[in-house]
Amino acid sequence: MGFSLFPKEVKFFEMFKDQNRKLIKAVTILDELFHSLEDMEDRCTRINIIEAEANTISRSISTELSSTFITPLDREDIHQINITQEALINIVKATATRIGLLECGDVLYPSRRLVRSLKVMIEEAGLVLDKLSKNKDAREHVEIIKSHKYECEMLLLVGLGELYDTKDQVPGGQQLMHIIKWNHIYGRIEQAVDRAERLSDVLEGVLLKHA
Repeated sequence: MGFSLFPKEVKFFEMFKDQNRKLIKAVTILDELFHSLEDMEDRCTRINIIEAEANTISRSISTELSSTFITPLDREDIHQINITQEALINIVKATATRIGLLECGDVLYPSRRLVRSLKVMIEEAGLVLDKLSKNKDAREHVEIIKSHKYECEMLLLVGLGELYDTKDQVPGGQQLMHIIKWNHIYGRIEQAVDRAERLSDVLEGVLLKHA
């Protein structure tokens, strides 16, 4: 095997975008799940498979980072983008698992809107990554992510308010279990939204460094 004094070129942006595509696939299935509980087991299985594939990409990024001398971005930024996208897909998987296991009945409308906004945030993050890789301005996509984060904060308040509205009791005295189950689900969606915002913050920091 030949030895070269020049470091190999590692396409970190391509791996990030591949990781993001897996994330979009997973959150798209989650979005479908929140609009129809049909084929729940199949959809959850598909998300599990995508999550495993995304984790493989994440490990590859970590391995390449540890063995690459020259990187296109600060090493800490590469690490943060990687672990944030990895955490996001893990939370998407956890959300799907909970709605699959808890038998929550009809999907609550605010949760549908929340998951749809989460999907948009992740898609916009993918567009930021693409434009960063081409050294193009991506601030408009960051602003879209921020606007959806604000919308999610409002939706979460509405959703929790409706959940605790004692005038809207679930028949059969099961209101307490209904609240507990949906608290778990809303909590996971909130975590995912927060991670998506964290990804946006990291990407915005990269944009400012390379402006």
